Order: sequence, then structure tokens, then C-alpha cells
Amino acid sequence: MGNGLFANCCRCVANLFQVHVESSLEERSPLLVVPSAVHPEGTLQIPTRMGTSGACKCSVPYPDIILSSASCEYLQSGKETDRGLSEGNSDKQATKAFGSCQALSAFSVPQQALMSCVANVLPADLVQESTRPPNYSWPLQASQAHEVLENLSFLSCKQEESPGDGADASHGMPTFDPHRCQETLVASGTVAPESTLAELGSVACKSQVVSVIQSCGRFGGSTFLDGPELNPSGKRSQVILKASAYETREDKGAEGACVDPKMDTEQHPSSIALMNGDGLHENHKEETRQNGHEEPDHIDDGNDQEVIVIQDTGFTVKVHAPAVEPFPLQVSPQEMVQEIHQVLMDREDTCHRTCFSLQLDGNVLDNFAELKTIEGLQEDSVLKVVEEPYTVREARIHVRHIRDLLKSLDPSDAFNGVDCNSLSFLSVFTEGDLGDSGKRKKKGAELEQIDCTPPEHILPGSKERPLCPLQPQNRDWKPLQCLKVLTMSGWNPPPGNRKMHGDLMYLYVITMEERHVSITASTRGFYLNQSTAYNFNPKPANPSFLSHSLVELLNQISPTFKRNFASLQKKRVQRHPLERISTPFQVYSWTAPLAEHAMDCVRAEDAYTSRLGYEEHIPGQTRDWNEELQTTRELSRKNLPERLLRERAVFKVHSDFTAAATRGAMAVIDGNVMAINPSEETKMQMFIWNNIFFSLGFDVRDHYKDFGGDVAAYVAPTNDLNGVRTYNAMDVEGLYTLGTVVVDYRGYRVTAQSIIPGILEREQEQSVIYGSIDFGKTVVSHPKYLELLGKTSRPLKIQKHLVLNDRNEEVELCSSVECKGIIGNDGRHYILDLLRTFPPDLNFLPVDGEEMPEECQKMGFPKQHRHKLCCLRQELVDAFVEHRYLMFMKLAALQLMQQKASKEEPPVSLENGGSPTTPFPENGVEDGKGKLPLEDATLEDNVAGLDQVKELTETIASDDGAVDPKSREVIQNACRAVGSISNTSFDIRFNPDIFSPGVRFPESSKERIQDQKRLLKDAAAFLVSYQIPGLVKDCLDHTMLPMDGATLAEAMHQRGINMRYSGKVVDFITKTPARAQLDHIYKIGITELITRSAKHIFKTYLQGVELSGLSAAISHFLNCFLSSFPNPVAHLPADELVSKKKNKRRKNRNLGPADNTAWATVSPQELWKNICSEAKSYFDFGLECESVDQAVEAYSLQKITLLREISLKTGIQILLKEYNFDSRHKPAFTEEDILNIFPVVKHVNPKASDAFHFFQSGQAKVQQGFLKEGSELIGEALNLFNNVYGAMHVEICACLRLLARLNYIMGDYSEALSNQQKAVLMSERVLGIEHPNTIQEYMHLALYCFANSQLSTALNLLYRARYLMLLVFGEDHPEMALLDNNIGLVLHGVMEYDLSLRFLENALVINSKYHGAKSLKVALSHHLVARVYESKAEFRSALQHEKEGYTIYKNQLGEHHEKTKESSEYLKYLTQQAVALQRTMNEIYKNGSSANIMPLKFTAPSMASVLEQLNIINGILFIPLSQKDLENLKAEVQRRQQLQEALGSGEQLELEDKESPKESEPEASLPTTAAAP
Repeated sequence: MGNGLFANCCRCVANLFQVHVESSLEERSPLLVVPSAVHPEGTLQIPTRMGTSGACKCSVPYPDIILSSASCEYLQSGKETDRGLSEGNSDKQATKAFGSCQALSAFSVPQQALMSCVANVLPADLVQESTRPPNYSWPLQASQAHEVLENLSFLSCKQEESPGDGADASHGMPTFDPHRCQETLVASGTVAPESTLAELGSVACKSQVVSVIQSCGRFGGSTFLDGPELNPSGKRSQVILKASAYETREDKGAEGACVDPKMDTEQHPSSIALMNGDGLHENHKEETRQNGHEEPDHIDDGNDQEVIVIQDTGFTVKVHAPAVEPFPLQVSPQEMVQEIHQVLMDREDTCHRTCFSLQLDGNVLDNFAELKTIEGLQEDSVLKVVEEPYTVREARIHVRHIRDLLKSLDPSDAFNGVDCNSLSFLSVFTEGDLGDSGKRKKKGAELEQIDCTPPEHILPGSKERPLCPLQPQNRDWKPLQCLKVLTMSGWNPPPGNRKMHGDLMYLYVITMEERHVSITASTRGFYLNQSTAYNFNPKPANPSFLSHSLVELLNQISPTFKRNFASLQKKRVQRHPLERISTPFQVYSWTAPLAEHAMDCVRAEDAYTSRLGYEEHIPGQTRDWNEELQTTRELSRKNLPERLLRERAVFKVHSDFTAAATRGAMAVIDGNVMAINPSEETKMQMFIWNNIFFSLGFDVRDHYKDFGGDVAAYVAPTNDLNGVRTYNAMDVEGLYTLGTVVVDYRGYRVTAQSIIPGILEREQEQSVIYGSIDFGKTVVSHPKYLELLGKTSRPLKIQKHLVLNDRNEEVELCSSVECKGIIGNDGRHYILDLLRTFPPDLNFLPVDGEEMPEECQKMGFPKQHRHKLCCLRQELVDAFVEHRYLMFMKLAALQLMQQKASKEEPPVSLENGGSPTTPFPENGVEDGKGKLPLEDATLEDNVAGLDQVKELTETIASDDGAVDPKSREVIQNACRAVGSISNTSFDIRFNPDIFSPGVRFPESSKERIQDQKRLLKDAAAFLVSYQIPGLVKDCLDHTMLPMDGATLAEAMHQRGINMRYSGKVVDFITKTPARAQLDHIYKIGITELITRSAKHIFKTYLQGVELSGLSAAISHFLNCFLSSFPNPVAHLPADELVSKKKNKRRKNRNLGPADNTAWATVSPQELWKNICSEAKSYFDFGLECESVDQAVEAYSLQKITLLREISLKTGIQILLKEYNFDSRHKPAFTEEDILNIFPVVKHVNPKASDAFHFFQSGQAKVQQGFLKEGSELIGEALNLFNNVYGAMHVEICACLRLLARLNYIMGDYSEALSNQQKAVLMSERVLGIEHPNTIQEYMHLALYCFANSQLSTALNLLYRARYLMLLVFGEDHPEMALLDNNIGLVLHGVMEYDLSLRFLENALVINSKYHGAKSLKVALSHHLVARVYESKAEFRSALQHEKEGYTIYKNQLGEHHEKTKESSEYLKYLTQQAVALQRTMNEIYKNGSSANIMPLKFTAPSMASVLEQLNIINGILFIPLSQKDLENLKAEVQRRQQLQEALGSGEQLELEDKESPKESEPEASLPTTAAAP
């Protein structure tokens, strides 16, 4: 097995991960709209949800996921609404859109009326309880040790397979068939027409792994919690998947119903999900057609997969457990016995039992039997809990479980970043669960009791940025200590003679009363023995207290244990379930308090027995990751339950693989794994551990010599990861990629990959049958690979092309030459080394003799980069192709119209000569200069022309001779103009090998290569002249509101802009006329440039540090980076610890330079000089600062923000305390302040495709005004997400937020509160406690708390959000204005007028800066301030502010607008009050105390009026309608329905809409929910 094989091949072995994703291929969050680009209809699409990219998994501040172009201001303005909508105007909150005016189009308003505030617009059933979609939740295991692929309980679904092709009936929404879904979403303008979804048949499963999955699937089941449940609305129902027409079923043992987790014995009433049972069939047909979601001939002959929702047929059984009162337990026939076990192990009174069986009438129940298969089990049956004898395995499980119960409130695992634990602080601010306190503390009446004063550092204008409040001390964390020590005894294992007496193992315990005892675990239970620390005497002590459970034994020997354990369990079950479930991927905290290190036998055992080598779930073997990863992808996917099962399995294996790969990578860098080539120098070593292959990011054997050496070798793994992400998203049957995780740890980059079967036994030359192992010298191809890759070439825009090999033979490829194809010993076709999947970025790849377009040259491109592996992002390729498609359609339509008018003008040629890119406007935003003549034509002609083009291209494509030559020529001209590779249709693809060093092309394809070169130059030009200006425009419109580096990076990535362009983006901002309104983006950009440059330096700095000097080195670096102290000195490890001999021997172990102390000589001046030169050379941006203080001064940055950003990027964890950065007398950091260094992990996030389609359908419904149906579909999506991801995932969080928003609008405040509480908890735990998303969630939750009359909680939450915002960015951010308005309004409501004014006036200042002094936002701000002054009876100030507001309304909206009139009325009222007050004062002066004083009206604001204002600023408007409006709307709806039935298809309706803009005027009068905060 040659090392060369590894050096070349496995180091870049490609990545595996994403599955069957949504229609768009890139790995974005499934809650994403298409890449921001221009839509075929010419409307601008506003992206609203950013992806969850591997490492940062963060998301745009407002992933509220519903497109909205209606601005809050235009909603307020009424008259302007139409214009606002049509132009895609978006004010600050547009993106936060959660459902906008534009969305709720008039014709789709349901028929009856809703509560008074939404006067008569929504159907009555909106007010009723929302019905429950089915819930498939991930089991909330008390101990995750035994889960593998939980809840794959679909395996127990008995489906009747249809004879058809497995396509799904659409259930009234475009949900289960991605192809149809595609059409619909295109029709509703949500998905780009180019995006496709490979919907492929199923694969034969490998029996071996499927059996594993089946057995594991049973382990999961669901667990039952005493705590609040995870169900979206607390009611329950089940789904049956059958191939038959819709029917509502209520029979008991309904076959095939999926498991639904019961939560608690107190259940809410059941209800049917998705639709109220009556008229299900007709409802759906009518409604789906009405929304253009279904073709009329769509309903097949019943051989499609259908979803039938049935009422839950649960029943109650009685459980008798030893020493506990019998209790009732609600169960469902589809549950397994195993799940009742889980419930009992989690219940407060039975949690200490693990080794028992359940018996019915004396018969032991099989753990894996479904309840419905058990004879005699029915309502009120009695299940007995019977204690079973222990085995060694059961005894260990028992001890581990008891340890978990003792540690259940201890946050140390979350601070240490282990076992997928993470932090949540919501309960500190809500003082427990919101649901209960809602009923307990109706505080509306007793306002006086609320203490509203915020801490000093939260007040506007405070310069203090403390760190400690970030992680407030939770009362529950000082856990009641039950034992001093519980550990394995040194006498283990029992000797043979004691084994034969039934001894299994020995424990050693020190109680709180200082009693030292030895305990024997035997087959019969636990008892005290007579051993001491030094004498072995296994005889039972007297008394021995033999108990079946360890807890019962300890209760008898320690009163403190008994007392504390009981209260600990009480607290544990009161916690919200989402606070204790583990997350799918590890989240690390960058700060932690100092915790004492407690003794923990299980932790020690885990470390010693080196869980490194094995995973507990599958005894006796390491997991074969490759086999698991590939087999789960081969699972069948013909119908919904199969796809859910497959996606669940894929996601679970991926999250396990990521965790194992991360542990392994850390072990490799820490030197705990033996290399497979130990004699080579350290950089070249490779490792295999736990069936995963690890390699380091160095250029071994000059592999990347021509591409940039070590720098290229460092970048290649992430490029590779992106490539595989993409191929996984394509999900082509028969094409396999490798599981891949990229880990950055301690300055090194480690690539972890699953291993191709057989690759270790073969030489690479024999293995590779497709592609090249030497960058294009020898190239081979293979027909099977061409066929498989051919299926991906159109969606990935990759062109098939010929290259020459070393013998000058032509070889056909359908990928870049580096992409290798290897057939494994398992017969699977693997592709690896996908680092050049996407075309090169010519802006960073200067090529001799090639001239770049003018736009690029203006920006200083092409620029020499450190490596030659710069590629365009997939989002950019998609946006570019979409832009070209628009051009193509317009050009062709224009020429056809000219032909039709038979004018004798020459056909339009492109304005900039040869280059097929439309003229780029100077500022990148098209102002009419770049318009094609077509845009001036009438709308009808346009539509007709574009339709004609579509029809024509289809006819030509079908090779029908019927097309006249002139028309054919039109299409050919348009194809040529946009650079299409086909003459008859639009088809743009890129050749990834262009400009690749060492690749030669045959003469025959010379012309094609020239076209490709031009296309690449145009794409590079498109990035700088469309995408960068587009990004800046989005930020100016506040459609994108990044708050920190991660959210800015995501905004850039969503537009296809790489981070290496960030210098250019910041440059572009400085040259924008509205520079002041982009101040926040500028600051984030500068912070990002500084911290990224520092990260690059830190990486090489750390490589020179050995383990013993790590904390000293990191604290020294942070001092040089952030502390004002001029000459910090590094503390080297004490000499006596550094043995001279040892150093010599281990010299080559250290991966860095030989001198291990070079880091100690770095000074702040040197570091900042390096940061500036790094920013210049890498990002081409000149930073003007020589020290941290100059940077902070020049760019108004915050040191605490810089600290947070550098810590997150490098994985540093620091001590939670106040740091004095500005002291010139001592350095800010000491080595004791550095607690840990964590890995930064990039991996693939597999997606839940069906859930995503449900989600999109739900969004579409909400946008059309069907709030009820929308929320049902989103509830459905939530359940499917739960089923694939488990209970915790960033997309579930977005789903919950949207659901809460809908609950709120539909008047169900308590349900909104409950869903939003889950969203906050999940955001804290999955994204991080101070992630911008979490800040948003806190704001939403505060609004719903206020609506539920929980005023003090609402204030606490808003103060928390403000504190986090100050820490993450600072005060000067447009979002802070919204936050301060919220705080000011709530304080006004509780009559804290002075405090309220401080916040409202701050909001006014920020709004004026970011929206312009004349914006409607500012007018509203003036009005809010005026109201507070009025309450304080300072009428002069109130008048002054209201006048300002009135002036803005008058200028912007005209005198007759409702808002202007309202303002004018208020001015009159204020004037009267001012005059009355003056009279009274005069009276007092004149007559003294005998004055006859008229009582003045000082109005304390009512809660309702405060809530109304809160709704307005948060973008929720309820617009009342009169009866007459309602009648008109109903008539309109009916007319449209008839029209639609006549037309028969949704597409024609869309055209009809476009042609009759007048008919959509009633849009203004709907309960609109404009942009969400």
C-alpha cells in the first residue's frame, strides 16, 4: 500500500453529505428562497432567508422566510401600497417579512369574518382552535448513549404499495412531487425555473445495514416527558400513509399509523389535522386550483400515495410500579413497549429504574412489539413494572443513568462542548416556563409592582460593555449536591470466585455526611459490602440494605441524598424539554465561568476506555462509516414515508459521522493517534482511526506546486466540501461521494473522510478509472462515469468537453480533470477530489494574454491571489444564468415583436458589441440606462411576446420542421448573444478546466473554448457590477440587515460573493452616495477584515506552539491584538517542566517550525502591522491603523465585538469576567483566562426535502391570505422537520417562529407565546446564545408576552435583546431603533415616562440616520415621542414632535391621506390641552389657592393602544373593513373562482392578473402582516 496513494488520493477524498435537497442545489437552508436574482417575470426577488452554511450555521437576522416587498411605511401609507408593492419597494422591515400586504392578495380572502380587530376579513374558523397536524417527534432520550437512528419507526408502517410509479398525489399542495412542486412554485414566483430536483427511483438496500437501522429504529420510539410538550399546538393526531382516496378514519388500530409521541398524562383534546373533516375532498380540489397549485387533470385513479389524517385513537393504561402509587398513562396503539420504558425512566417517581420488564396479566411484554399487536391490552389494562436481574451491561447502564440524573441540571457539559449539549438562558429571564406564568401572573391590573429600571449598561448612550451578563448565573446551576463522590472502585473487576456469587462490579461512594462506603452491584441489585480503600472484603455489610436500584440504597444510607435527589428530580422535570435534548451538531461557547472540576466516574471511564475506538451503540465493532453513509442513501424513496425514513437515516448518520470525525481530528492534532506512515516527516503523516481517514492541510509531494503550494492545500478541502455538498444535493442514483468533514483545530486543518472499500490494497494508478491523478497529464475516462456525471451536467451547469492526455489522445470529461472516479470493492462508483466543481474566478486568476472586461479592470482586477483554486460560488453561477435567461427571453421577444410589426429596421444587436453582457450601469443598479427597448412596450405585448418565445423554443427543441426559418434565426441570434452552448434553446454551461494549468484542449474545440473564456469573463464582470452593487442596495433598503460577521458573510454568500471580495464590498460602500446610511455595514465589514486577517496570522502563530505553552501563547496573542498595554510579555512554560532530553527526541512531532518559542517575541506593533499587510494582500483593502486603539477610534469599533469575532473564528474559549482592555498598566489577559480551544468544524447539512415543500406551500398560502391553511401546512412541515432532524434544528426554529407569528395574527396569543418560546430556546441552543437570530427571537417573544399581559417578562426579554445587541455590534444599528421603540412603548405602557423617552428618542436619532430624516419611519418615531410628552403633560415638546411628524406625512403622502389627517387631529387635541393647561396655570397665579381649577385630562395609555403601536412598529397591521368592502371582496373571490375554473390552469390566471392591475386594488384592505422584526 504505497503512501503515494494516500498522499495523492485520499487526502482530497471527496465529501459526502447532502441528500435530496430542495429544488435549488446549493446547500442553503431549506427555508431559503432562490438565490437573489432577477426573476423571469422581471420582478426583483428579495431573498429573505440565509443558508446554514457548514461552519457558522448562522442565518440572516431575519430568516422570516416569507418574501415581502411591502414596506411597513407603505402599509401605513395606504395610498402608496400598490406602488410600493409593484416596484418591489422595501423598507426596513421588508425582509423581516413575515407575511406582507403583497402577500395577502385580495382575491384569495376566505369568506367569513374574524375577530373585531381584523374586522370581518378572515374566516370564523380562524378563531377556533387551530387543528393539529400529525407530529412525528424525535425521541427525547434521557441518555443519548443508545440512540443510533432513532425514530425510524416508519419501518413499522405497513404500506400498501401502489402499482403505479410511486408518484405522490398532491394533497392539495405541491408537496410530495418535486416536479409538480417545481411548476407551482415557479408560478407563484418562489423558485427559479432552472432549479431542478432529481426525483429518482429507489435502490436495493444493503441488507446488512438496513437490519441495523431496523433494530435501531426500534430503540428510538418516542419518549415521554413530564415537562411542557414539543407539539406545535399541544393537540395530537396521527398520519396514515395509504394508497387510497382521502378518507377520515377513526377506527382504533388503524393499520400503518405512524408513531406519535404522547407527552404527558394530561392531554389536550384530540382533533383532526390538516383539514376539518367535512368536505375534505372538495375543499382541497377547489382551493388548490384556485391558487394555481394543481393541474385540473391531476387526480389519478387512486394509485398515488396519499396522506390520511386520522383522529388519535390513544387509550389509557394503569401502571403499577414498586413503591409508587399506581398511575394512568396515555398511550397509542402504534407505540412500542420500549417507549413506555423510556417514559418510566424519565418520570420523576420512576426515573431511578432501568432494569425492569412490563407485564400484562403475568406475561412479559416484548420490548419491540407495537402495543396494538398485544392481545388483551385495552383501555384501563394494568401494566406491572417487574424488577429484572442485572447483568454487567445492565448494571453499567444503571450507573450511567443515575449519573445522568445527578448531572441533569449541571451545565458543565454545555460549557465544555461535549455530547451535543449547549446553553440556554431564556428561563433566567422568564423565571420559569411562560405557559404557566401566563395563567399565574396576570399583571395587567397591578402595574405598580413592576420594577422597570434596566441595568445601567443597557441604557442608551452607555459606553460600558460588560461581559458577565452574557451568561447570567442560573439558580438551578448551583445544583443540590447529592453525593461527594460516586466512582468505580479500584477492586474491579470481581475475581472469579465472587463472579460465581453474582458480583458484577464494585462502586465507591462518599456521602455528603462524609461516610465512605463500598457497594457491590450484583445480579439481585446493590448492597453495601465490607471493603475499604485498602482492604478487599466483598461480604455484605450489616445491614447491607440490598436494593434493586442504587438510588433506593443511597436513600437509606444518606438523608441528604434522599432530600436533594428528590428536589433535583422535581426541578429536572420542570425544565422545558428543549433545554435538555441534545443538538444535532455540537455548538461551542466562547465564554465560560470558572467551574470546579468534579469527580465523575462515567466521564473518566469514557476517557480511559477511549470511546475513540468504538461507539457504544453497535457492540463489538467500530462503525463502518462508508457503508452506513452509502447504504442510507440507497434506501428507497418512492413515497413520503420512505423518503422520510431515508432522510432521517442520512441525517442521523451524518451527525454521528461529524461528531466522530471531530473527535478523531482533535486526537490526531493532540498526538493521540498513531500515523499509518510514522517514519515520514510530520506534515506528510496520515492517520486512520475509527474507520475514518485523516490527512493534514499541507502540500505533500508538491501536489499543489502549480496552484500555490501549502496555501492551495489549505483551501482545497473546503472547495472539495462545497463540491460534494453540491453532488449530494443532486442525489444522482448510482453516483457516490465520501463522508467528509473539515476541522480547523490549533492552527491545523484536518480533513476527515470515510474510506473507499479496497482503496488501501490497491495502487492509485489501478484505482482511478476516470479523471487524472496528476492534474491533467494522464487523463482517463469511463462511459459509466460519463453517464452518471451527465445527469448532473445540466443542473450544475457543467459542460461536457474534450481534453488531450499525454499521448495527445482526446478524452471526454464531464467534470474538471482533478475529479477522480474510483470503483470501490463494493462495486459502487465513487467520485472524489471535487475541488474544482465550479468554474474558476478570473478576477483572481490573471492569465497572460487575456484581457478582462472593463468593469473588472475599474475595480482593479484581475488580481494575483495566493493560490489558483479560486472558484465562483454556485449561487453566483445560478444568478448569472438566470440573468442571462432574462436577457435571452427579452432579446428573442423583442425580435419577434419587430418581425410581427414587420418594420424594416435591422434586428437589435447587443449594445456593447461582442460582449454578451448587457451594459453595466455605473452604480450597478439598473436605472433605465440598461433597459432593453422591450421594457417600454406595453404589458400585453410583453406577455404575448415572452409566451411566443417559450412556445417557439419548445417547438424548435422538439425538432419539428414546422418552424419558419425567420423564427429559427431569432432564437439562434438570441442563443449566440447570451453565450448558450445550444443553437436552438437557452442552455448555458461552464467548462471547469478553462485556464487550468496543465490542461490542454484539442484544436477541434478551439472556437468553443473561446466562447467559454468569454463566458467566464462575463461571469466575473457580473459579480462585480451586479452582485456587489445589488448586495449594497439590499443593505441600503434594509432588506438585508447583517448584525455581525457571520450574518454579513451569509448575505454575501447568498448573492454568490466570496469573502475574498469583502475588501471590495467595503470599498464600494465608501464610494456610495448614501454612505452614512450604510454605516453599520461598513463597521461590520471592517471588523470582518480585521478579524479574518488576524485569524490568518493566528493560524500560523499557533502552529509554532507546543501543547504546554498553548494558554500562554493564546493570551499573549489576544493581548497584542486587543489590549492597550504597550509591551505585553509572554510567559514561557517554566524551565523545570521542559526536559531537555525529551525535547530532542520529540523534535519532529511538532508540526510547526522548529523554534517553539518564536511566538513569545510577537509585539502589538508587529501584529497590527501584519494585520494591515494581510488585509491589503488578501482583501486588497488598506486599513489605516497601527494599533487596536487607533482601529477602534478610526472605525468606531468595540473591542468586545472584536474579541467575540476572533474567538468564534478560531475556537478560543475565554473565562467569563470583566476585561480591562484599555489599561496601559497591565495586559488584559493572563494565561488563566484561556479556558479551552475548540475545533471549528465544516460539514454538510443534509436536508428534509418534503418538509421544505410543505413549508413553501404554507408560505404561499399565507402570502395569498389563507392564514388558516397556511398555518396548517406549516404545522405539517414542522412535524416532517421533526421527523427528519429530531426536535432540534435551525429550520425547525424558523418554522416555529412563523407558526407563532400566524398564531399571533389569528388572535391565539397563548399559542403564539408557546411556539415562540420554543423558537427562542432552539435558537439559543442551535445557533448560540448571542447569535443575531436569537436576538430577533427574543424581540418576537417580548411582543407576545406583552400581548399576554406579562409585562415585566416582556421588558426583561427586551433588555436581554438590547444587551446582546450591544455586545454583538453596538448601539448604532438600524435594528436598535426597532428594539428601542419596543422598549419605549412598553415603558410608556407601565407609566415610566422618563425612561421611555430615553429609549424612544434614541430610536428617533437612529431612524433619522438610517432611513433619512424625511422617512415615514421617522414620522412614526416623532409620534411615539409626542405621545409620551403628552402623558407627562409637556405639551410644548409634544407639539413640536407631532408637527415634525405631520410635516413628513404631508410631504410624503399628501394632505388627504388618512395618516396625515390622524396627525392633524392629534395636533389639534394637543393644542387644546396645552391651552387648557396654560389657562389653569394662569388661574392659579391669579387667584392663588382659591382658584377654580378645571380637572385636566392626563391620559395614561391603555394597554390596547400600546399593543396597537407595538404591532405597527413590528410590522403587523390589522386594517378593519366595512361590511360593504367585505361584500365586494366576496363577489371578487367568486368571480375569480369561476374565471379560474373556466381557464383551467393557474398560469393563465397569472397573465390575466398582470393584464388587469386595477382588479387587485382591494389588496390594501386586508389584515396585513407586513415585515416582521
